[in-house]
Parts: sequence; structure tokens; C-alpha cells
Amino acid sequence: MPGIDACLHEAMSLPGARGAAIVDWTSGLALGTAGESPNGDYEATAAETAELARAAAEFTAFAPAPVPGRPAARGGRDGHSVHGATGPAGGGGPTDSGDPDKGPPVEDLIVTTRTGYHIVSFVDTTFDSSVFLHLWLDRDRGNLALARLRLRQLAERLVLE
Repeated sequence: MPGIDACLHEAMSLPGARGAAIVDWTSGLALGTAGESPNGDYEATAAETAELARAAAEFTAFAPAPVPGRPAARGGRDGHSVHGATGPAGGGGPTDSGDPDKGPPVEDLIVTTRTGYHIVSFVDTTFDSSVFLHLWLDRDRGNLALARLRLRQLAERLVLE
């Protein structure tokens, strides 16, 4: 079970990794960073990726429709139900209690640019989860599929204290 530093070190060992961060998506603050930052400013990058993560986790366009017989959580910005997530208004994060029936509405995000990939992988924690891993991957040297799978594994093993 790696902590923040070990998790970032493992993420940076992936082929083509240029930068990695663990970010609190509620505050937009980086809990830890490694490697480069796409815009040269780790805190600005953390705040910008947190906005993206919040939008994906809160807006109903990205969340699956509620399943009949399964309660839907509230908290989307527009006041509509978002299955398995509550936004800042609800106090929770993009994931729920770890129950497979209450999983995250969004597992991860991939943003493709002309020179790289940005992968955001939500971390499920024992407390109100509001943390994600962000990996910046070089498009020519990186393996997107491998990075996505390894980042998901890191997110599952990450220990936050």
C-alpha cells in the first residue's frame, strides 16, 4: 500500500510519464507532485485539473442514469441526481463507500492533446473521497492503455493518512 510519494514515484516510472500529481478535487490543491507540470506551475495545473474532475463527477451528462431500485445521490450543480456521487454541495467526492453497486459515476478521464495525454483517475478512500491521480503522458513515448490500467491500480492501493 503506497503512500503519496511512493505512488507518484511508481506513476513516473511508466513509459512516457512527464508529470504526476495527487490532487484534492474539492480544494484544487496538489497533495504531492513529481516530474514536470504542463504549464510550469504545479498549483495552477492542480486547480485546472480539479475543475475538470469536478465537472465530470458532478454533471449528469457524464454519470450513468440511476438504476431502478437503487437510490440516486444528490449533488450535481444543476440539482439533478447523480448516481453514486455527491458534489461539494453534498460534501462528498466522486466515489462512494466502495460498494460495487455504489461505485464512482466516472472512473477516469482522458484528455488527448497533440503532444500528450492527461489521465485523471479517481481515488476511493475510507473518508469522503475527493482525491484523484493526474498523470501527464508523452503521446509519442507513452502507452495510454498501460498507463490507464496502472494508474487505476495505483489509485486502488494508495494509502492517504
